Amino acid sequence: MAVARKILAVLTLAYNRFLLHDGWAIASHIALFALFSFFPFLILLTALASTFEFGTLADNATEIILDVFPGEVAEPLAAEVRTVLTEWRGDLLTIGAALALWFSSNGIEALRVGLNRAYGVRENRAWYVTRIESIFFVAIVAVVMMVFSLAVVLGPLLWRAATGFFPALAPFSQMVGLLRLGATTVLIAIALVVTHKFLAAGYRSTLSVLPGVAVTLVLWIVGGLGFGFYLAQFPGSYASTYGGLATAMMSLIFLYTIAVIFIVGGEINGAAIALKKSAKKSRVRSG
Repeated sequence: MAVARKILAVLTLAYNRFLLHDGWAIASHIALFALFSFFPFLILLTALASTFEFGTLADNATEIILDVFPGEVAEPLAAEVRTVLTEWRGDLLTIGAALALWFSSNGIEALRVGLNRAYGVRENRAWYVTRIESIFFVAIVAVVMMVFSLAVVLGPLLWRAATGFFPALAPFSQMVGLLRLGATTVLIAIALVVTHKFLAAGYRSTLSVLPGVAVTLVLWIVGGLGFGFYLAQFPGSYASTYGGLATAMMSLIFLYTIAVIFIVGGEINGAAIALKKSAKKSRVRSG
């Protein structure tokens, strides 16, 4: 019962903090900047792949990113992504890449605002320091995506070689897809931990951010399935309302949904930390 009361207290405080910190408005801010950052990030990814002659690895990285979206959102979005990435661009490694890096970092800055509010901390660093950090985050994510996509390409090849030497492994071939999904989930979980721990101002232990990360992952899965189910049941609802903007609006609403969940995860961590500090102060006073 004590554990249940503690969980209820954290959830109640997290809900109140979410409203106090304008969570709905901040989520729309994150969703809009995430949509603005999506294509510049893919352009940057393409430039990186071209620089190191990775060929189609940018396409594989794009597929991994689109795996996060429900199929009903990913399919029309993928068509727009292919249009952008297949168009020849001579500026990718010059001004275009710099602008892509800058605009991509806007999404990181939006996440920073949401987390700072969720944890109740104030950013005291200069704007250019935080911007450089955001650009560094974008560059790291791009490199990680390229390495991960390389592993996705090499994985099936290594598995086929392994089954050639050990035919007994052939019945387990269907598990390769599950391993890719599991690896993607682990990668997202690590990214969430790093974001909660280092992006917001102040210091937080890894253990203190795990509850919000776990809630975020679970709710993202549930939210993605629910959003996909809704679109499957009412496939023409967005097209009839928004016309040619249906793809953009579906993407924006989905991003808004996962942004709300992201902030909720931060608020849960912030509430748990606040209650822990309050209990500690009470013990000191009573002692």
